[in-house]
Amino acid sequence: MEITNVTEYQEIAKQKLPKMVYDYYASGAEDQWTLHENRFAFTKILFRPRILIDVSKIDMTTTVLGFKISMPIMIAPTAFQKMAHPEGEYATARAASAAGTIMTLSSWATSSVEEVASTGPGIRFFQLYVYKDRNVVAQLVRRAERAGFKAIALTVDTPRLGRREADIKNRFTLPPFLTLKNFEGLDLGKMDKADDSGLASYVAGQIDRSLSWKDVKWLQTITKLPILVKGVLTAEDTRIAIQAGAAGIIVSNHGARQLDYVPATIMALEEVVKAAQGRVPVFLDGGVRRGTDVFKALALGASGIFIGRPVVFSLAAEGEAGVRKVLSMLREEFELTMALSGCRSLKEITRDHIMTEWDSPHPRPAPRL
Repeated sequence: MEITNVTEYQEIAKQKLPKMVYDYYASGAEDQWTLHENRFAFTKILFRPRILIDVSKIDMTTTVLGFKISMPIMIAPTAFQKMAHPEGEYATARAASAAGTIMTLSSWATSSVEEVASTGPGIRFFQLYVYKDRNVVAQLVRRAERAGFKAIALTVDTPRLGRREADIKNRFTLPPFLTLKNFEGLDLGKMDKADDSGLASYVAGQIDRSLSWKDVKWLQTITKLPILVKGVLTAEDTRIAIQAGAAGIIVSNHGARQLDYVPATIMALEEVVKAAQGRVPVFLDGGVRRGTDVFKALALGASGIFIGRPVVFSLAAEGEAGVRKVLSMLREEFELTMALSGCRSLKEITRDHIMTEWDSPHPRPAPRL
């Protein structure tokens, strides 16, 4: 069967992967209301296309933190990619590089920063969890810098792990042949079996619940890399993040895996964009499955988007070729959406190209009498 869209990879992954692994990737927190909403909210945004514009040439290129990329579609950090495919993060890194875009490597990758760097050239960011032992954090950040990573994406929504009931039922743990490669030499690379979720127990033991804004400042004293704050959903936190020196903001609800009943990221996006007032770029993470979704995010003010689950599902289905296909399908759909909306470059995508359920109706001229 020919795959014609990103969503089709999920069913293939479900058939191929062990239940524990698929459930870990696919599930959200508690009732999974936000998981559903992350997708569904995109249906509340419709297009206002402009016609009869010369769209024979479309330019999707953009820059992120000064780095030129081929399109505003990037790869979000997702943990344990070798559970999906033996090549794991290596395959993802090569696919991102071939597509001319950015990959974010998870702290909890099954390949180390050095191994991912060895796959060849590419612009890569490093997602950071702050461990109780700050020496571990400093060491990890230094290694990422040395390996040529260009930014730190600091995850700020996980002082504790969300309640993911599928993982509790499955007694989720990392398969014995895999380790958290970045922590292997620090005796933090193994995950013990637990009475509930092995990951929840690991987080409870290792991740610092006292993490606060002062740590964002501290991070800037140990690295020159720009820091993206990942997990912001409100105007209030947007303003504090900018004051604290963030180079950018990633609007994220952690793939709906942390606090259930937070809004879909596409619903929270505009509030954050307005609060940022153009001082730093704002990115969207969560729920993107179509080129139309990418356009909607940019029309609401995002500088780019990150995809997570589509990467692991396509990786499970077809390895590197699957991830390449996801990136190329999203690129082609996004280009088509731009053309059919009358936009030739990203700067031409405006708020006027969409209407949302929460907009007041566009004023119509009074009828002539």
